[in-house]
Amino acid sequence: MHHEFILRVEGIVKRYPGVTALDTINLDFHENEVHAICGENGAGKSTLIKILTGAILADEGTITIQGKQRKSYTPHEAMFKYGIAAIYQELNLIPYLSISENIFLGNEIKRKDGFLDIRKMNEESKKALDVLGIDLDPRKKVKTLTIAYQQIVEITKAISHNVKILIMDEPSSPLTINEVDKLFELVRNLKKQGVTIIYISHRMSEIFELSDRVSVFRDGKLIQTFRTEDTDKKELIHCMVGRELNETFPKRQCAPSEVLLSVENLGSEENIKDISFQLRAGEVLGFGGLVGAGRTELVRAVFGADKVTNGEIQINNRPVKIKHPVKAVKLGLGLIPEDRKQHGIISELSIKENISYSSFDKVSRMKLIIPKLLKSVAEKYRKILNIASPDIDKKIKELSGGNQQKVVLARWLARDCRIILFDEPTRGIDVGAKQEIYGLINRLAEEGKGIIFISSEMPELLGMSDRIIVMHEGRITGELSQEEATQEKILHLASGE
Repeated sequence: MHHEFILRVEGIVKRYPGVTALDTINLDFHENEVHAICGENGAGKSTLIKILTGAILADEGTITIQGKQRKSYTPHEAMFKYGIAAIYQELNLIPYLSISENIFLGNEIKRKDGFLDIRKMNEESKKALDVLGIDLDPRKKVKTLTIAYQQIVEITKAISHNVKILIMDEPSSPLTINEVDKLFELVRNLKKQGVTIIYISHRMSEIFELSDRVSVFRDGKLIQTFRTEDTDKKELIHCMVGRELNETFPKRQCAPSEVLLSVENLGSEENIKDISFQLRAGEVLGFGGLVGAGRTELVRAVFGADKVTNGEIQINNRPVKIKHPVKAVKLGLGLIPEDRKQHGIISELSIKENISYSSFDKVSRMKLIIPKLLKSVAEKYRKILNIASPDIDKKIKELSGGNQQKVVLARWLARDCRIILFDEPTRGIDVGAKQEIYGLINRLAEEGKGIIFISSEMPELLGMSDRIIVMHEGRITGELSQEEATQEKILHLASGE
């Protein structure tokens, strides 16, 4: 590894009303290294990325790129002049354009007559996708892809340019084990080619497997930078949260009881076929599988977001027809969706409005919202979930990803749903917030609620679930009890063999 820095930030400060997002950051990144950055949500990681990519301007400080000092530059200059590209945790694609059009957005290939050379763009996109080992038709519209494949398009878009510094913000969060292995291989290959990787992750295993150095942020400050081989998970977590965290997956003090939800031979327009299972009160029922297995499509069908074509759903032993999410909510169902930005939050509304969005009947009288009730409900769940914002009138889009997820959870707690469908609830969430969510799920189960828990993180799936149902290509391929479930057995069933 070379020790000359390719990128250096000195005295970087960024302030927003009432908060200092970055406080005098001094940090350099070496050529040909993987430099991990970790910290809780709100620690300042995303703000640093935006400054490095030219999306926002620092209030103080300088940036030195390949020996030349810069105070500001545009995102276009960052990518095409300085070779700095970023893959953000929240996707930044145009859904109605094709994969190839997204990959070449801002850098389109044109024919001699000035029109876009769509054929050439498709060919080059296919080559870039092949590098990742991904079989996708570059002509497909992005809106037709799952969140995992959209993330892969983001990665392809970044590496298709001649990048020198690639910033990856939680790139593996929507991916399962097979896709993560391909991602790791890509990172190592890019490093061999001389690309500097700034790798932001909440997953400790990734940090220790991939990085050469790791920097820890907390409350907008750089706490310390380590050589990865000189530290361990316990030390990093202590630096991140400023306290000890024990018992990764806390034990529940309850046993499953009566059946709350029964699904028989369910099929949907989104390729779900003959799905049958039961969910009991006090149970966390895990669903495992690879990308494209149909887990998200299943919970969307149960929740009325996708059209059911056949089969029966029973709630409390009574057959129900759920043709719309509004009906699902009335029946006591809540959904924490996989894509928080697209389907979970309403970005232009405040925290209190997002929390109360599904419970307006509880904060209104004669169909008129009572501001005092609205505030009371929002404040209650802000405190219960430790949402990091003193002002519930703040727009939710101003919160970190982890705090946005807490607001989505608060919405269903306020509704007092009996059945809650968690689809990748800890995606992009820091280690401290994960512990809070695990504890919350356990409390909900102990209160007699039924939990469906979808996760692509194998330790999390194994650690939280009472039973695990495994899917492949829209069908259930097996069910494992907590005692018999292992990573190997889940992967075997997930492969459809």
